[in-house]
Amino acid sequence: MASDTFPTFDWLDGELDLSVDAESLDGVISLLASQPPHLATTLALVVIHNGQVVREMYGPETDASTTLISWSMAKSITQALVGMAVGDGLLSIDDDHLFPEWEHDDRATITLGHLLNQMSGLEWVEDYVDDTSSDVIEMLFGDKKFVGDHAAYAASKNLEAKPGTKYLYSSGTTNLVTKILSRALGEKPGSTDAMSKFMQQRLFDPLGMRSAIPRFDASGNFVGSSFVFATARDFARFGYLYVNDGMWNGLRLLPKGWVDYSRIPIARDPDNDLDYGAHVWMFPNDPGSIAALGYEGQFTWASPRRNLVVVRLGKTNAEYAPRLRAELSRIVHAFPTQASDFGNDGYCG
Repeated sequence: MASDTFPTFDWLDGELDLSVDAESLDGVISLLASQPPHLATTLALVVIHNGQVVREMYGPETDASTTLISWSMAKSITQALVGMAVGDGLLSIDDDHLFPEWEHDDRATITLGHLLNQMSGLEWVEDYVDDTSSDVIEMLFGDKKFVGDHAAYAASKNLEAKPGTKYLYSSGTTNLVTKILSRALGEKPGSTDAMSKFMQQRLFDPLGMRSAIPRFDASGNFVGSSFVFATARDFARFGYLYVNDGMWNGLRLLPKGWVDYSRIPIARDPDNDLDYGAHVWMFPNDPGSIAALGYEGQFTWASPRRNLVVVRLGKTNAEYAPRLRAELSRIVHAFPTQASDFGNDGYCG
């Protein structure tokens, strides 16, 4: 356990520990606050150390009460919900035969674990710019076949590799996962009630994420690939859950071993040179870390060894992403490592 300090109604404000490289930390924050062209717009930055807010800044027309979009950080929120369902015995990472339309070909062998690891083998184009070839743009905003049913769109894709053999980052995969979860929860077709209740009672309420607003597609499926809105401080609560191995103020929210399972590296992503696990990212220069990342530079970086969460929300084009990651890495490395008991034993439940 990283810390016994948990926020109640709001985070406590804390002083910077003397062991922290304050000059480096504040230098990066000043740089981000200046909104330089090569880093584009930072709308929110929150730094949580030892369970308290030690640094915080906001950009244009934004403050601590502003709800901002997660983009793909929602994938990691989906991962937490799946972990809870696995802990309840409703799902298993070994579940296969996941969709009726897959029963007559090798897609029937795709497991929930393959989906979480982005190793389904399904064809997909994750392009955020070229709408003529992008599956993710067509799924989220298109008006062709399967309009409003994101899981059906993703389920229609053919295999291009044997399940479990090829890593391919896919937002469609996550919306398949949310459909599988909603069915396990007994969701009625077209309804959002069961999923909404599960998210609220099992995740958002216990963490105190009062600002969190998930979005659903026209079919009633949670768009776990892309759409949760919350304040930076509330995204930090989600990150702090992973700093504390799925525990929250004495209550186990994620099953024992789930966080370690999450951060078993499956592949090194060729686009960002980060490791991917089970719907979470890991920074190789911060062992044991878990991060939720999203389009345009959304970050929730949880570093258990440092008892640290860094949330950055904003609008940064992909061409500037490497520089942004480097600056956020400077923030993280301004904090010293502490004794840690994290491991990589995997989830055995």
